[in-house]
Amino acid sequence: MPDHDNPEAGGLVKVADFAQLDAERHARRGYPEAVYCEGKTPAQVAAIAAASGGSGVTLFTRANEQHAEAVLRERPDAFHDADAGLLAWPPEPPAPSGGLVVVVAAGTSDLRVAKEAMLTARYLGRETELVVDVGVAGLHRVIAQLPLLRRARVVVVAAGMDGALPSVVAGLVPAPVVALPTSVGYGAAFGGLAPLLSMLNACAPGVAVVNIDNGYGAGHLAAQIAAPDPS
Repeated sequence: MPDHDNPEAGGLVKVADFAQLDAERHARRGYPEAVYCEGKTPAQVAAIAAASGGSGVTLFTRANEQHAEAVLRERPDAFHDADAGLLAWPPEPPAPSGGLVVVVAAGTSDLRVAKEAMLTARYLGRETELVVDVGVAGLHRVIAQLPLLRRARVVVVAAGMDGALPSVVAGLVPAPVVALPTSVGYGAAFGGLAPLLSMLNACAPGVAVVNIDNGYGAGHLAAQIAAPDPS
């Protein structure tokens, strides 16, 4: 297993010193491992990238510029979306199967988290579509997207501020809705707590809520909901 220079420590970094890669996760659960980069050093992320390569794709989430550079040094052909802070290797997503996952971003400021959800679902094997800037301040915008939304097996709705959009969407479509609160908003939004509570108190049935800014979790749940019928 490769060693990697760690300039901060002045030594070598080995994966076994800080992580146990779950190479059997795809066989056990049907979905591969993901690497949460935030809180890891670039050297640690590079070592994980070098050691990855089991069945399925490896996702690197919450990757900043330094993390991305570290992954790309080891896997130069990896897919990288800087806006979403996500990398994937191998770079090509699997052929889509199952149902359509539509990801909706209430505003442009919610787009980073929405794209993380969309790309996660895509790399877990689902057909995906992204709808942007359709918040409740202009309901005509989401109404115009109803033909697409009603084709979805599941809809992910990323919203900050008052967090009202998931309830609106859930009242208009037959599919389940995964509500994804974001940390977008002024002071009383409390870094996403206000939209989180709004979504937990949604009056429309069929709404599941993930944690604040957890685009990966929302995309993963959506991919599972939209999975092909095992029969």
